[in-house]
Amino acid sequence: MHAITIPAPGGPDALVWAEVPDPEPGAGEVVVEVTASAVNRADLLQRQGQYPPPPGAPAYPGLECSGVIGAVGAGVTGWAVGQPVCALLAGGGYAERVAVPAGQLLPVPAGVDPVDAAALPEVACTVWSNLVRVAHLGKGETLLVHGGGSGIGTFAVQFGAALGATVVATARSAKHDRLRELGAAHTVDYREQDFVAEVRRVTDGRGADVILDIMGASYLGRNVAALADGGRLVVIGMQGGRKAELDLGALLAKRASVAATALRSRPLADKADIVRGVREQVWPLVEAGAVRPIVDRRLPMREAAQAHRLVESSDHVGKVLLTTG
Repeated sequence: MHAITIPAPGGPDALVWAEVPDPEPGAGEVVVEVTASAVNRADLLQRQGQYPPPPGAPAYPGLECSGVIGAVGAGVTGWAVGQPVCALLAGGGYAERVAVPAGQLLPVPAGVDPVDAAALPEVACTVWSNLVRVAHLGKGETLLVHGGGSGIGTFAVQFGAALGATVVATARSAKHDRLRELGAAHTVDYREQDFVAEVRRVTDGRGADVILDIMGASYLGRNVAALADGGRLVVIGMQGGRKAELDLGALLAKRASVAATALRSRPLADKADIVRGVREQVWPLVEAGAVRPIVDRRLPMREAAQAHRLVESSDHVGKVLLTTG
């Protein structure tokens, strides 16, 4: 088979379409014939040599895919060759085939294009696990989503609105109309506006109950300032750096909390539990049309370098997909 390899870390041109060994399903695994994969920020970091795959994961980028089951390993039940699926991966999605633990498989939701289904697993698992399992976002609360135009952001905006929250999203102004269409009640241009002041303005000074943050260090102090009493800040990315000073007094005064999570490095059992939760609680919303995959464009997998340039530019809205067909 062929896959996108990284012979040496570097820029987008470090991605090379090359022939590699075919995967074989181990016990508890299936092999998926990949229809499409999606580009995530983690893939860019892996290409740069900053985010190696976990032990045992394929060396190729790609944290999610859609396709058809091509082979089933020992001990797998409930899945069959020829079945359309999408999957959460620890790596290997930028390939014609990938071996996947059966616990990380999801059926393609009814009504979703099989290619577009590749845009769902990583964002659905990330957003659901953080907004529901960690932050316990409730109906009537205010959710602030940073990076609203990203794959994570567009999904979080829709999911938060579907849960009955009032969603505030930060993004470039060119993306605001689309985010309002997806369910954002308020949008903030992070380049021109102070998101702390805007959140306080639209909540009558109260602040956000939950903040989903991709920036990390550069936003930490302002995020705490934007929290309501009892607010929950969940950090899922470090685009703004790893280290910052935290004013514990400000956190204590609000009885607020800060959590930081990652999905890729979780144990298989934890990932399988998250996938079950997504299938039970998120897939019905997708099938009802309340939440849908937002795809900016599709590119052939051989053009992964172009896809990485696009994601690095942040000029997209939603996911950029790589197709094998």
